[in-house]
Amino acid sequence: MPTALRSRFLVSALSGAVVTGFLMAQATGLQAQQMPIERSITVSATGTAEAEPDSARITSGVTTEAKTAREALTGNSETMSKVISELKAKGINPKDIQTAAFNVEPVMDYSKDGQPPQLRGYRVTNQVVVYVRVLDKLGEVLDEIVSAGANQIQGLSFVVSKEDTLKDDARKEAIANALRRAKLLAAAAGAEVGNVLQISEETQATGPVTYAPRLAKAEMSVPIEAGTSTLEARVTVTWALK
Repeated sequence: MPTALRSRFLVSALSGAVVTGFLMAQATGLQAQQMPIERSITVSATGTAEAEPDSARITSGVTTEAKTAREALTGNSETMSKVISELKAKGINPKDIQTAAFNVEPVMDYSKDGQPPQLRGYRVTNQVVVYVRVLDKLGEVLDEIVSAGANQIQGLSFVVSKEDTLKDDARKEAIANALRRAKLLAAAAGAEVGNVLQISEETQATGPVTYAPRLAKAEMSVPIEAGTSTLEARVTVTWALK
């Protein structure tokens, strides 16, 4: 094929490709304009359910100070061993007693006149978490812990063992609340709620926690009221609008 003819053929082919591409782009743009945009509404809501705790967790510990780290460790270990032995004697299963923290640190005296701090001794802290499965024994267990030598009660939390199942009522209430709000908002905008497009649930730790200060040896069983726990479920739901 002559060079001039070949050039005219290439130009014609390229021009045809450009026109074809332009027409396809126009068709795609027209199709996008004709496709309706799906309207939707997204609402978040919560639901609650009441449940009675059936167990508890106690975080307690022993803190000991002495001139040397060895003396502090020995004294702390003796006291903590007594605490654990008393708990087992009280019927607490060994698997329900777990060491939560152990720490050895120097105790310094800081002078106000700008002098370097002086080492006064050492402090050893040993903490355990005790799972009490029978709430009727909770007061006795607290009394036993303190009587055995524990000088710290860092926390007490009540537990609902079947929380996830009992929370189902809260989930149903959350969905119902979300739907009610969605219908209200849609009606105000002149629309109707259609099919569900997406549902998600926010999960979070629940349960009341009460903190207690350092305790002295008790003369009677510690009074404890478990009360009720509020289980909360939060959902986010997206509906199509009609």
